[in-house]
Amino acid sequence: MKKSLGLPQNYEYKLWQRGMESIAGVDEVGRGAVAGPIVAAAVIFHPEANLTGINDSKQLSARARQDRFVAIIRNARAWGIGIVDHAIIDGQGIQSANRLAFRQALDRLPVRPDHIVFDALGIPFKNISSESMIKADAKVFTVAAASIVAKVFRDWLMARYALDLPGYHFERHKGYGTEQHRAAIHQLGLSPIHRKSFCKNFTNRSAQ
Repeated sequence: MKKSLGLPQNYEYKLWQRGMESIAGVDEVGRGAVAGPIVAAAVIFHPEANLTGINDSKQLSARARQDRFVAIIRNARAWGIGIVDHAIIDGQGIQSANRLAFRQALDRLPVRPDHIVFDALGIPFKNISSESMIKADAKVFTVAAASIVAKVFRDWLMARYALDLPGYHFERHKGYGTEQHRAAIHQLGLSPIHRKSFCKNFTNRSAQ
């Protein structure tokens, strides 16, 4: 994997110059998984924050994500996490679950944002300006930071699930539909954290 040079805070500087002091970047991970939750993160930085190597989490190695996660948590002005589990995803659909995770992450920020930048899927937030941008995690520093926080946090959750549900190897594929994961489903049936609406093509068996 190529070394990430990271994103500058150019987009944020334009907004700071317009008087928007608290800019929240929001992103999620887990939409395409067939097991486990969808996790969203919201992050706000001080204008003087000077972090390097912040980029779309998909462009970073697992080790680099871990290192950046620690740096983000230590240097962020505020951050929040939203977690929406498999049951809500099955019951309400992935779009609704995605929006709920975004809202949870924003509601858990200890600082009220002046402006919100969403990756792709936006939601209205009362009395706060916002915008959604395709591939914002690859363009906007704060959204990229949110993508890292969400990814590392969800990976940690899936590793914890792996301890309680051995045989599915959640710590490896993180709930995505890899060949190894599909083989485990065919052998063991669906676990309690599988999204049944996503697994119809894998097996009709379900865990008791």
